[in-house]
Amino acid sequence: MGVINVTPDSFSDGGRFLASERALAEAQRQLSRGADVLDLGAQSTRPGAEEVGAEEELQRLLPALKSIRQHCPEALISIDTFLAPVAAKALDAGANWINDVSGGRRDPDLLRVVADAGCPVVLMHSRGDSRTMDQLTTYADVVADVKEALLERSEAALQAGVDESQIIWDPGLGFAKTHEQNLQLLRDLEQLTAGPRPVLIGPSRKRFIGAVLDEPRPKARLWGTAAVACRCAQAGAAVLRVHDVGPISQTLRMAAALW
Repeated sequence: MGVINVTPDSFSDGGRFLASERALAEAQRQLSRGADVLDLGAQSTRPGAEEVGAEEELQRLLPALKSIRQHCPEALISIDTFLAPVAAKALDAGANWINDVSGGRRDPDLLRVVADAGCPVVLMHSRGDSRTMDQLTTYADVVADVKEALLERSEAALQAGVDESQIIWDPGLGFAKTHEQNLQLLRDLEQLTAGPRPVLIGPSRKRFIGAVLDEPRPKARLWGTAAVACRCAQAGAAVLRVHDVGPISQTLRMAAALW
């Protein structure tokens, strides 16, 4: 899954793809370099990010989405949103998946939108929001607690009418987790991948990689991201969400051959 942020303030590439023509060019580049799914987001979820609301999110998102759908008709397009109105209009405009960083917590109507559309949904584990999540990192056992929360969010999705086969789990690396907790989730990833759902992992350029490598520049964390990609292949993760599609696609293909 390739990341395309149509935002001015995302943590590593804010503003690069805000113009729809640049988002289209990036989508075409990512598809040519091995992306199976494109993940478009118009609301930054980095720590401390300001929430802009559905209207602004749609103003940023729809031009890029419509352009990519027109020029890349076969592409699988995921929309990174936690708001039901954004999900509904994006699906109407040709999106295929919804990727909700709140797992349906922030706007329960989103799960009903997904159910009505019959589309895949990524339920990510998180706590609080962008402004509060860094203060919500207390767990009895981070792996067991994340798995339990994902089971609860899956049950909420099923109750809303989402088809069981359409649910994807994401443990939410970097969302209400310390650096060590992120590493523990990766070390024990089989506890999630052995479960009932395919698992998506989003490690790309994140702070915990910077902490391990003593690398403050997000774009310089490629090789740390590649190391995580190898671990994800080893553990049987289904999807890896990344910015650097070309090199990580090669890394995953080689890692998959090894494991």
